[in-house]
Amino acid sequence: MVTSKVEYLGELRTRATHIKSGEQIITDAPPDNQGKGEAFSPTDLAATSLATCMITIMGIKAKSMDLELKSISAEVTKVMYSEPRRIGEIHINMSVEDNGYSEKEKQSLIQAAFACPVAKSLHPDLKQVVEIKFA
Repeated sequence: MVTSKVEYLGELRTRATHIKSGEQIITDAPPDNQGKGEAFSPTDLAATSLATCMITIMGIKAKSMDLELKSISAEVTKVMYSEPRRIGEIHINMSVEDNGYSEKEKQSLIQAAFACPVAKSLHPDLKQVVEIKFA
């Protein structure tokens, strides 16, 4: 089954449409690579996908443990390398609202985050620097 359709819109911009939902994402090349930088770049999406995947898998784990996740947010920083141009590092600073979780529950949520499919799919040379804080 097709996941998405991607169309080139000109001027280094694309539109991706999710087939099942019809939701759309616009991408632009970044200013440091001849683009306008008016939307996520493809590499921004890759870095952001790591954080969204981790949070989603934490939600699945919490649900399976009968835990309520109140709030999770993450700041994502992508570090580009050159020769070849690629994502060299993804830094994620995640904040989880502590809902009275035990240490065992916190560790289970953290382990779930690091086991997300995106984390396991990225090249091993790409540095994933992730900090998860419960506050």
